[in-house]
Amino acid sequence: MIACGALGAHLREIIARRGWPAELHCLPALLHNRPEKITIHAERLARAGLARGQRVAVAYADCGTYGALDEVCARLGLRRLPGLHCYDVLAGPDRIRAEFEAEPGTYVLTDFLVRSFAKTVLAELGLDRYPELWPDYFGHYRRLIWLAQDRDPGLEAEAGRVATRFGLPLTVVDTGTGRLERELELLIAGPPPNLSSDMAPQTMTNRTPERPFRVISPKTAGSGPGSGSGP
Repeated sequence: MIACGALGAHLREIIARRGWPAELHCLPALLHNRPEKITIHAERLARAGLARGQRVAVAYADCGTYGALDEVCARLGLRRLPGLHCYDVLAGPDRIRAEFEAEPGTYVLTDFLVRSFAKTVLAELGLDRYPELWPDYFGHYRRLIWLAQDRDPGLEAEAGRVATRFGLPLTVVDTGTGRLERELELLIAGPPPNLSSDMAPQTMTNRTPERPFRVISPKTAGSGPGSGSGP
């Protein structure tokens, strides 16, 4: 499974708990700042997995690639997570659409972004060195929402500090990881689109001893930038 690093911790937990025989390759989450590179790295990993005879799944939403990731998936016969970004996967597209329609100036946090805000946002934008640029980047936001997957006091304190920096009240939406888990199960359950039956990858129900089912997901395929937002 080729995945966004921002979802990596949740995916590892789900895969381990469900006992799925999976090999996780997490791309650096900071590729969200350069989404054109997501497709390059994802295609490289996918081709390598397919060449080894593995079943490949893509645990990314569109994530700012504007359809380029879909083109890779169509070309290689792969499936990806639904939605425009990880917010859709975590909270559902209808909920996210409603939030942005209610207030277009909404900034969305995930657990990953709360934990990594200093690195993935402040340092990446140079705000740790030039804090006077904060209003240029974030002065137009009117609301801050945290899609919380696994709330705890420490993470709540971190989210509160981010909200203080924005000077905005924090709205917490407890999403958990249930929706992500359901979408992940659907992602690996059936054959990729546009494949003939004799080319369809093996599933949990039709695997054979000669070709055990494998999903390409828990290992990290590299360190480096990590950003979250969205997934």
